[in-house]
Amino acid sequence: MLRKIFKILLIIVIIVILAVAGLLIYLKKGLPNVGPAPDITIHATPTMIERGAYLANHVTVCIDCHSTRDWTKFAGPIIPGTEGKGGETFDQKMGFPGTFHAYNITPFNLKNWTDGDIYRTITTGVTKDGGALFPVMPYHYYGMMDPKDVNAIIAYIRTLPAIDNTPPARHIDFPMNFIINTIPQKAHPMALPPKSDTLAYGHYLVEIAGCRECHTKQEKGKIVGVPFAGGWAFNMPNGIVRSANLTPDKETGLGNWTKEAFVHFFRSYADSSYQSPIVKSGQMQTPMPWTMYGGMDTSDLAAIYTYLHSLEPVKNGIVKFTPAGM
Repeated sequence: MLRKIFKILLIIVIIVILAVAGLLIYLKKGLPNVGPAPDITIHATPTMIERGAYLANHVTVCIDCHSTRDWTKFAGPIIPGTEGKGGETFDQKMGFPGTFHAYNITPFNLKNWTDGDIYRTITTGVTKDGGALFPVMPYHYYGMMDPKDVNAIIAYIRTLPAIDNTPPARHIDFPMNFIINTIPQKAHPMALPPKSDTLAYGHYLVEIAGCRECHTKQEKGKIVGVPFAGGWAFNMPNGIVRSANLTPDKETGLGNWTKEAFVHFFRSYADSSYQSPIVKSGQMQTPMPWTMYGGMDTSDLAAIYTYLHSLEPVKNGIVKFTPAGM
């Protein structure tokens, strides 16, 4: 009797092992599955390149993470001449499940990528070789972009000076090294609304700029807070900074901000007289690329304000900064 029970248990264990092994093989070999890169050829025009430059530098801020930022200064402004070279690091000290490095997106690295390869990577997080990107790059939101805007970004980055730089290989902690392949998904593009439809246009900009991503509390990669209510904690060298509540709550959010004040606050970082101050020990640093978002068009910022003020107010007081060691 005991021998029979042992055989049954052994069979169950073997089945479980085979099932787990099969699942792991599927996760590694069968995913991600978002379909092939589209067969497209982008015929760039000056207008398209100009649009792509605006988006990549001031809305989707691709150039932010894919360049070298001077973290001795507030908001880490980009060091001139490093645009697109890649290498910005996101690691365990910042709360990520591994060490990830932004790709070099200049023609030095992308010269053998088709326009379709780049398109798929931006909108789904799947690279030329079929690998999955960790969503520190908010490709789920980029996948909502109007295809014409994605094409414009591709046209623009093709014009960047080629910079000879190969960032280090990433290292992914277990079990994220298996989970990562489940994250990419097919793009769900939105049509670019007309600027005259301020609310819809503001919604479009908010989504492709990834505002929802950073201004929603997350823990270990999982959303645990109300969208746009802030609270995601970013571990910076000088301490912990938390994203702001963007809902129109009058006590803890943007409820008392006027449109003019909101626009002016952003645009002040693009003023020719503004110089990012040196951040000293114990002072707040932020991953928010203010000097890049500050270059956004005033009408676009006004549209974003309109959309954010259409949200349901959420009372969520944020402790903005906690110095290191406290």
